[in-house]
Amino acid sequence: MFRRAMRETAFRLARRDLAQFLIDHEDRLLVIFREELRKLDDEIPEENLFIDIHLVPLGEMILKAVLRALNRFLLMEDRPGTVEDVESEHQSTI
Repeated sequence: MFRRAMRETAFRLARRDLAQFLIDHEDRLLVIFREELRKLDDEIPEENLFIDIHLVPLGEMILKAVLRALNRFLLMEDRPGTVEDVESEHQSTI
């Protein structure tokens, strides 16, 4: 019980910094994610797929949605918004 309370306290203290970290490094995360999806796209034999889809553009859209969701969660926001909204809100609290 005490360890959980410590984790929760640490999370509350670090969540804005973690959200800002994700915002600051989004471009690098996207580059790494694209590379990994390209590898995956090359590894999957096309004859085993029902349709020929390119994973990189689809994956980028998914990753951006995941990053937005993580930021909303870290900042405890229930309203829909963009990464730019989160970033501008974070800057106003600094």
